[in-house]
Amino acid sequence: MPHHFVPDLKFNARDGGYARGQEGYELILRAALDLLIEHGYRALSFRRIAEASGMKVGHISYYFPTKEELARALFDAVISSYQTEFDKLMHVPGTTPEQRLEDLIVLILEDITTKKTTHFFMELWALSNHDQFVFDRVHELYCRARQPLNDIIAEINPALSETERETLALFISASMEGMTVFAGHEKPFRSRMPMLERIAIQSFVRLVRDTKPGDMLGVTDKAA
Repeated sequence: MPHHFVPDLKFNARDGGYARGQEGYELILRAALDLLIEHGYRALSFRRIAEASGMKVGHISYYFPTKEELARALFDAVISSYQTEFDKLMHVPGTTPEQRLEDLIVLILEDITTKKTTHFFMELWALSNHDQFVFDRVHELYCRARQPLNDIIAEINPALSETERETLALFISASMEGMTVFAGHEKPFRSRMPMLERIAIQSFVRLVRDTKPGDMLGVTDKAA
């Protein structure tokens, strides 16, 4: 069993909504997520979502006039679930920044091994090469997801500039996300994820702690 768990979706209350309307809204997005995981983004037609949710097509279009609006709400609910878990890790009493970084690494890597995450994100990566709307949503999603990592780096190594912190966060995030194709759900090296977690923790904590201002540009070496 994983040490950390990220809920599939995190819903915010709709403006002016009522309980039954909120239930319908959530039911649609849950059905949409299941379709995307099992059949891909192109399966997200209103007809198929209606069949999966037991609702009429007209009800789907009432909540979401276009597929893009539905996809935007779905992506927002997914990333909000991660932000909620990241926020919990950032505010655990009595933990050091290094411990929080370790916990964040474990959370992300263990989540990568789930079917939902492997299928959902790999589908989005492929689509973002050809669909500008998806590309923009993926870029927005990862910018939001890297912020907690950026904040922890600032705590551990405050001497780094904003650009250096952002670059380290980008490198660490990209390194972990890249493991999806190798050690994600039903991938060839899934069984080695515990070993990969330990390597990632040792490597990334040391990298964040020991990187000096200018290192990424070779400034420190030249000055020496």
